Amino acid sequence: MQPQPPLNRRSFLKTTAAASAAAAAGPMFLPRSARGANERFMLGLIGAGPRGRSVAGAFARQADVTVAMRADVHKARGDTQNYHELLERDDIDGVIVATGDRWHALAAIHAAQAGKHIFTEKPLSFTVREGRKMVEATRRYNVVHQTGSQQRSMDDDYRACMLIRNGAIGKVRRVQAYNYCSPMEHAMPGGDAPPELDWDRWCGPVAAVPYNENVYPMRANPGWMSFRQFSGGEMTGWGTHGLDHIQWALGKDDSGPVELWTEGEPFEPWIVKEPRPGRFHGPKEPKIFMRYDDGADGIEVEFTDDAPMGGGVFYGEKGTIRSGRGSLRSDPPELAKVGADELEAMDVQLYRSRDHNRDWLDCIKSGERPCADVEVGHRSATVCHLANIARWTGRRLRWDPVKEQFLNDDDANTYLDYERRKGYELPDPV
Repeated sequence: MQPQPPLNRRSFLKTTAAASAAAAAGPMFLPRSARGANERFMLGLIGAGPRGRSVAGAFARQADVTVAMRADVHKARGDTQNYHELLERDDIDGVIVATGDRWHALAAIHAAQAGKHIFTEKPLSFTVREGRKMVEATRRYNVVHQTGSQQRSMDDDYRACMLIRNGAIGKVRRVQAYNYCSPMEHAMPGGDAPPELDWDRWCGPVAAVPYNENVYPMRANPGWMSFRQFSGGEMTGWGTHGLDHIQWALGKDDSGPVELWTEGEPFEPWIVKEPRPGRFHGPKEPKIFMRYDDGADGIEVEFTDDAPMGGGVFYGEKGTIRSGRGSLRSDPPELAKVGADELEAMDVQLYRSRDHNRDWLDCIKSGERPCADVEVGHRSATVCHLANIARWTGRRLRWDPVKEQFLNDDDANTYLDYERRKGYELPDPV
């Protein structure tokens, strides 16, 4: 992870020329079999912390997968500290991007430029602009890009969204989403980083801060995921599951809300100067609302602690569905008691994946888009980013999901991206 071109010039030109030719002459993705590759998947891991090792371990348990190389800024965790060395290997078919959020975009874009298929942990992006650039790179280089929103491959999530999309509760009038925490502000004292850790590279594109042992882990007293300098907090941590579920249920995988506003106490940043044990800390005020679609058919979403984490409560004309990770309930109860045959006979059929990792691998073979394709991941992460921005600004915001910008609010639009450190800029064009 260092600020340098993704590949040497000869390899980069060879890769981009081949990808451009494939995009112009062939299908959206070039199936694995058409490239003449062997039937075993050789994967690389970028970001070999606890979460990365867990995801890579799950892939390694597939009978036809070898995790061939690991890249991490900590010497003890990886085979290299520079993921570009991994991307230059001709035998690597795809990469797992499991770095901190701020690194997702650069690692994924560089992987696409190298012709590697990509599995990016959620949330897909650190900012809205990053997510769109990741989609552009995926499409330009014709690679298969799965977002690690694994609830898309869980039975209860699938069943709930199938029922809602097929009118089991009639027209959806309103939705409750869980009230996820926004990130806190890191102000803890600094110290010396371990000699085997390249802390400056760990910070990457964002402004460098002094090392702190309670910032380096993902979740620990409280860890980088809780800090605005590195993440969107649990709004993008757990929220990317719950709001993805709502997007899927409402049929908004290629869109998003059109209006956001807040009610209650104004936002006050939480400045953290000492360790804070436990998880799920951060501002939860003011309360956030958003609306999908204009006019009388608009659906209002309220963020509340009464909703399940990782899901939502959907209120319709004929009843209610409460769903999320590992749970599905309805009122009246019989609405959710639908058999597999009945689901298969419904008019609206949603993408069915029973194994999130296998789905990505199978799509690499077939050339199809996976269940949590990069566009899906981008749109769901965007809703999380919008919710944070609504809380930070405290204003009523109008959002254009086509142009992906706020209407008549230049200040709000400044939150859609940030200024990266020199050498870590996003490629433009990709």
